[in-house]
Amino acid sequence: MHEVKVYDSTGKLKKVISKVTLNAREQQQIDDPSIFTKSKKFGRLGGKPVKSQKNTKTHKIQ
Repeated sequence: MHEVKVYDSTGKLKKVISKVTLNAREQQQIDDPSIFTKSKKFGRLGGKPVKSQKNTKTHKIQ
């Protein structure tokens, strides 16, 4: 594994993550993968929210 260089939006070097730090992070992920999981926006059981349907009424001209 190689060291990782992190740059900001202007292109300046912010930090360098060493091999030792990356190996420690990898070992943490192997031991407990749940600490790196992203939470889902809508949850597992919720699903995506339903879009409301607008009923357009047409007026009859007499």
